[in-house]
Amino acid sequence: MPKKLFLTIGLSFLIFIMVVLTNSFASTHPIAGLYVFGDSLSDTGMVFQATGGMYPPSSIYFQGRYSNGRVWVEYLADRLHLPSKQTNNFAYGGATTGNVGNNYVPNLLTQVKSFTQSHQKTDPNALYVVWAGANDYLQGVNNANVPIHNLTQAIASLTDVGAKKFLVANLPDLGKLPATSSNANSSSLSSLTQAHNQGLRRSLKILNQQHPDLEIVSLDANTLYRNAIANPAAFGFNNVVSACVSGSQPCGHPNQFLFWDGIHPTTAAHRIIADTAFSAIQEAGISTSVRTPNQT
Repeated sequence: MPKKLFLTIGLSFLIFIMVVLTNSFASTHPIAGLYVFGDSLSDTGMVFQATGGMYPPSSIYFQGRYSNGRVWVEYLADRLHLPSKQTNNFAYGGATTGNVGNNYVPNLLTQVKSFTQSHQKTDPNALYVVWAGANDYLQGVNNANVPIHNLTQAIASLTDVGAKKFLVANLPDLGKLPATSSNANSSSLSSLTQAHNQGLRRSLKILNQQHPDLEIVSLDANTLYRNAIANPAAFGFNNVVSACVSGSQPCGHPNQFLFWDGIHPTTAAHRIIADTAFSAIQEAGISTSVRTPNQT
C-alpha cells in the first residue's frame, strides 16, 4: 500500500474515532432532569398549594405563580425538552437562604435538606437550579456573608449526594425594583446586591476549585435586568420601571412590561430569563440533547 494512501486512511480513521467519541460523550451526558430550589422567582405553586389556593391570589396571579403566566424554570424545561415528570420544583415564594425573616415557608437550606434526606444518591446528569437571596435583603439582612454561606452550603449539600451540574443565578439590582426604587433604602439594597453577586462569584469559583468535576453555570440576572432597563426596546418592553399591576388592576399590555408587580417579572420577562439561562448552559458546553428516563 502506498505510504501516502496509508497516511490518508489512517488520518481519516483517526478523525472518525474522534467524531464518534465526541458524539458519544455528548449523547451520554445530556441533562436528564431539572431540580429547582429557591424563592418566588422559581415557585410554580408550592405556596399556592400550602395555602389551599389562597396565595398568591388567583385574581392577579397565574395558577400559583408570582407572575401573570409561567415562570422561567418552566420555559427552561421546555427548551431542554424535559417533560413535567422530569422536573422537580422545591422553590417557595418568600423563601430566604436560611433562618432569617419569614419562618412560614421552607428556606433554601431546608428545601435542600428535605431533598437530600430523601435522596441519598441523586442523578449526576440532572441540572440543579439554585436561585435565592433576594428575600434575605428585602427582609432586613444587611450583610452578604450569611446568604452567600447558605447558598454555598446548599450547593455543597447537593454535591454530597451526587449532583454535578448546577445553574446558579445572581441577583438583579434590588434597589431598582418598582417596590424599592423610591424607598430610602434603595441605595443600600443596590450596594447589598453588588456585595452579594461579588461574594457569590468568588464562592462558586472556590467551590469549583475544590470540586473540579462540577459543572457550575452562572445565570447573570443582574446584567440581564440592567440591559433591559437601559434598552427596553431591545427586549420588547416599553415600561421597565413600574409594575403592570396597580392595586388589584392589571395593565392592558403586560407583555410590554418588565415587572408584573413591584418585585416580580412578567411572564414575558421570565421567558427572556429562560432563554438567557439556556444560552449560558450551551456556552458552558453542557449537552442539552433529549434524554429519556430509560436511557443510560
